[in-house]
Amino acid sequence: MAVVNVLVQRRPEQVWDVLADGSSYAEWVVGTREIRAVDDGWPALGTRIHYTVGLGPVTLNGSTTVRHVEPGRQLGLEADAQPIGSARIAIDLLDWGDDTVVVLDEHPLRGPGYRLHNTLSDAVLLLRGRPMVHNLARLVERRHPREGASGAGGR
Repeated sequence: MAVVNVLVQRRPEQVWDVLADGSSYAEWVVGTREIRAVDDGWPALGTRIHYTVGLGPVTLNGSTTVRHVEPGRQLGLEADAQPIGSARIAIDLLDWGDDTVVVLDEHPLRGPGYRLHNTLSDAVLLLRGRPMVHNLARLVERRHPREGASGAGGR
């Protein structure tokens, strides 16, 4: 299990605004090459984002399904990229004064990724998760400028 967090210098509703924009995921989710389609109503329960992920010349088509949603507070996703398997991704938004703490918890759920899960794979997830939450923070702060503020906090 890999848990990372970041302080975003914006309100939770501003962070949610970016999470609710399925077309923005390629801008902050590490490894995403392109968003191919976003279901109408994203991020309603059961809706999906369809994308291409890649590392170097290797690419896979995948989809992420909303499994749990509390608008403005929590988003539970299942990211599926076969033949690797799927992962559970929980994103929690914690109100932190004028800011938001984003907690991202990701771990293998099904398939070979789950069966081969170990400390090394957790380290890889952490290496992916840290830049991902920082990318999200930068995107939120860019989309929602704050008078007299520059850059994301906690870096």
